[in-house]
Amino acid sequence: MNSLLLRSNSTTIYLSKFNLTANFVSRFKLKMFQYAICAMVTLAGIAPAYAQTGINGVITGHVKTSDGKPAGAVNIALQGTSKGATVNQSGYYIIHNIKPGRYQLVASFIGLATQIKQVEVHAADTITVDFMLRESSQQLNEVVVSSRKANRFSTPKSNDAAKMPLNNLENPQVYSTVTSALMAEQSAFTMDDALKNVSGINRLWAATDRSGFGNGSSFALRGFQLNTSLRNGLPSNVSTTVDAANIESIEVLKGPSATLFGSAVTSYGGLINRVTKKPYDHVGGEIAYSGGSYGFNRLSADVNTPLDSAKNLLFRINTSLNTQKTWQDAGFHNSIFVAPSLTYKVNDRLSFSFDAELYKSEGTTPTTFFFYATVPQLGVSSADKLNLDYNRSYISNDLVLRSSNLNFNGQMNYKLSDNWTSQTNISVVNTNSYGPMPYFYLLPGNNQIARNVWTIDGYDRTLDIQQNFVGKFNIGTVKNRLVAGIDYYNYNANVVYHEFMGTAGGQTAADLFDVINSTGKIPNYLNFNKAKVDSAYANSPAATNPYIIANKQYITSAYVSDVVNITDQLIVNAALRIDHFNNTGNYDPISGTTSGGFKQTALSPKFGVVYQVVKDRVSLFGNFQNGFTNETGTDYAGRSFKPQQANQLEGGVKLNAFDGKLSGTISYYDIKVNNILRTDVDHPNFSIQNGTQLSKGLEVEIIANPFTGFNIVAGYAHNNSKYTNADDDVNGLRPNSSGPEDMANLWLSYRITKGAAKGLGAGFGGNYSGKSLVVSSKSSGQFYVPEYTVLNSSVFYDAGKFRLAASVNNLTNKKYWIGWYTVNPQQLRSITGSIAFRF
Repeated sequence: MNSLLLRSNSTTIYLSKFNLTANFVSRFKLKMFQYAICAMVTLAGIAPAYAQTGINGVITGHVKTSDGKPAGAVNIALQGTSKGATVNQSGYYIIHNIKPGRYQLVASFIGLATQIKQVEVHAADTITVDFMLRESSQQLNEVVVSSRKANRFSTPKSNDAAKMPLNNLENPQVYSTVTSALMAEQSAFTMDDALKNVSGINRLWAATDRSGFGNGSSFALRGFQLNTSLRNGLPSNVSTTVDAANIESIEVLKGPSATLFGSAVTSYGGLINRVTKKPYDHVGGEIAYSGGSYGFNRLSADVNTPLDSAKNLLFRINTSLNTQKTWQDAGFHNSIFVAPSLTYKVNDRLSFSFDAELYKSEGTTPTTFFFYATVPQLGVSSADKLNLDYNRSYISNDLVLRSSNLNFNGQMNYKLSDNWTSQTNISVVNTNSYGPMPYFYLLPGNNQIARNVWTIDGYDRTLDIQQNFVGKFNIGTVKNRLVAGIDYYNYNANVVYHEFMGTAGGQTAADLFDVINSTGKIPNYLNFNKAKVDSAYANSPAATNPYIIANKQYITSAYVSDVVNITDQLIVNAALRIDHFNNTGNYDPISGTTSGGFKQTALSPKFGVVYQVVKDRVSLFGNFQNGFTNETGTDYAGRSFKPQQANQLEGGVKLNAFDGKLSGTISYYDIKVNNILRTDVDHPNFSIQNGTQLSKGLEVEIIANPFTGFNIVAGYAHNNSKYTNADDDVNGLRPNSSGPEDMANLWLSYRITKGAAKGLGAGFGGNYSGKSLVVSSKSSGQFYVPEYTVLNSSVFYDAGKFRLAASVNNLTNKKYWIGWYTVNPQQLRSITGSIAFRF
């Protein structure tokens, strides 16, 4: 059973989704209020202190239109300096810390005539300079609307996807971006909710909330399993649900990506990177409340402020408090999330940034069924044929798991010259969890289930230090943009698992907690509670026979990537990584010994080419990308195994046409994995390293704004995966971690942009997932979760200072399942309402 339930990222991960007790909620509400009061008092004290401008002067004033109304969003610049301001919605602006002298003050806005006024600033003086625009407020609003980004769900550039600022049309790798605007429109409060907008990605499990592997939610992409392991381009493992309160956007890079990001946090299918919200140079923020079905309540806040008059020290904090019950007869999950961030500009060359994400939760484990029987013994091969009660959780609310995830990042940027920047990054992650994790077995005959439970107590830690040099240079007339870096990554896990076993300590039904009917009358249904579990554990061999993960891994890497503009339209990208892996092995505290340690070195190349058929509008691209996985052990002849290697060939087209109103990607990929371990038929006690796996497919993604106010996000993906040289039991079959063969996503949105109803809008869409294998072998059979289509909708009214929204998820109340070695029922229809106030 240990081999089934406790596996690394490439195998089974045990699902945990948790909810807080009433005492926990009370404690965290009190803490949240304390944090808010402290922050308000602190800011109230700091703001006046930093408002002092010393011997320098201040310019302030109002900007109005010809009809006497405030002219918000107009730019005010002090010529000859870097100082300026943006007029707020009240028509007010202020520029601090101006050295004495004569200046030209410029008021400008796209589409409007620029106005210039002469000003003279004296020491320790405040002068008032007002502007009156000749345009009316209606004309100005029309210009504001037309100048805003029409295709508001697209992002044509990334700072992280290539570890340097690079436009999507210049990047030969395929990636998808989900913006905070789209998340807000859909009332997506977690990263899992937001990822439904990415073509080709399918959730296998919700977050485990358990330490030991730092898995978070598990997904399938391009035929391979992956987790949520990066934040702002840096390793940031999570074991819990990722709250969306601090997310500015989500980037999903597709295909093997180890060359720039390493093997520890990437998959052969790609990687998921969350880009967090950053401080900005004026006071602002939002307070929001959301409530809905199944006891859902969410209070969130986003507060930003400069901490000095020069606006060099900026602070922002995002936070949320969540409570949630389940649609079933028992189960809940509550959490608190706090994400402070600080940036400090020392001078024009040197700057620092610090941020953290602090998450804590308590709750029950969602209902998850493993297979105790083979598919023929079970008698059915699809989840919708199981004799289960969809509305029963089979657990008690007092079986509570507690979990936390604490992430800290620091960055120093130093401008070495006009063309080169040094970037030093430090990322520290701590996850902790303790408590019971109930789970269930499907028994032969499809009429009964077995209940059992693990308990967990432990932590894992990661430390990552990166030094990057990013710059540009020319070789003759050829433009080069280069990133070169070194990376040190350390992973440290110390977790103790206890599995309940009967007094025999075996694997028979008598060694499970109990066996119950799966439907109808269940006399002992309520017996699965904390008191009885504690009593059972007291007499279980598990108390003296724990499963222990005590492991340390060290990875040291160096990489270089060069983007070369051979011409304005022909771009080549070449990159290489060298990676040294050191696994110290697993420590046994009972014997005091360590076993299974090994060291390994791998090379990971990458190559890509882009040809812009129409400059900055249409690109043809092709890429070769590599990923690898370190393998331990030796074959029968004593030869050490090499790293497993995955190589991808891909080609397609990228669009950013019609002034950005149409963006998208169409691509075809072919991934081959080599050096997979399989049983040596001539020496069955050993493995041989000649296994292979293939994954190929087509992906289409479109983000469009065909006419004013109307936006479309759409995607389709087809994947064909199979083992091509593997153990006889799975050879030729589709892996059960590959997800469905076909997937589609769609979101249609319309928002009124003019008139009395301006800001009113609605959205509608959904996701289609083809049937997906969760068991796939010749000995156990093949078991599917069936295909499903889940529809969602929203209506909203955004008036600038406040926003009202309502959404319905799973509009048709569809019963559907996900899984990976398991069957996991998903939530029925839910309705959510939200109100937000901005300042």
